[in-house]
Amino acid sequence: MSAEVLAEEFEVRMASRPTVLESIYPEELTTLSEREIRIEVEPDDPVDGIEPLTIILDVEYTDEYPDVLPTFTLDSTQGELDEAELTHLHDELQRVGEENLGMAMTFTLVTHLRERLSAIMREREERDRHEAAEKERKALEAEEARTRGTPVTVESFKAWKNKFDKELAVKRAREDEERLKGWSAKEREEYRKALTRLSGRQLFERDQNLGALDEDVDEEGVSVDISQYDRNAREEEEEEHEDIVTFSDSD
Repeated sequence: MSAEVLAEEFEVRMASRPTVLESIYPEELTTLSEREIRIEVEPDDPVDGIEPLTIILDVEYTDEYPDVLPTFTLDSTQGELDEAELTHLHDELQRVGEENLGMAMTFTLVTHLRERLSAIMREREERDRHEAAEKERKALEAEEARTRGTPVTVESFKAWKNKFDKELAVKRAREDEERLKGWSAKEREEYRKALTRLSGRQLFERDQNLGALDEDVDEEGVSVDISQYDRNAREEEEEEHEDIVTFSDSD
């Protein structure tokens, strides 16, 4: 580690002047030893409504620093950061450090961490917003499905109709059985016969010619020739015309 870099970043205080890092992080930096510091890192742009995140960065400088990366560790002290997220942040610090070999890099590492914590909070805000929107969408779809009901198709209607007819038949059978409990055997027999008789509508549907046949049958059930009535009526009308006396001026 060169004396100049060491003086700038960590160790030497000329004329009681604090180091650069102490000036930048007067509250966040803690000196652990001659070659090790601890910095409390917070997001540079916190997001309202999202749990704050705070990370402790421990940096231990080697003799070859800044030509060789320092050793650093991360620990979450506020907010939820799982092991995978901490590992990812550590890998990013490795990459940023390698990009800045030969230069004082502690400030750069801390700045990157602050930016990444802000990005994580924004990602969580977006995730919460998406989850809330998805929850609302599902609730609306459930309400629409509840009020709309199930679409009816030919197949579903037939299935429902068959089920309904069976349930209705069972219900009527029970009602009939309850009704017949107090009846005599003869009354029950007559009732069942009445149920088997065809109604007028049923007869009509079986033979639509019944209506035409009824016109040729009188009230006593005797067959009548309608054309005979028409012929007699014409003959009577002709006889009436013959009985009329015609007068003229010559008479």
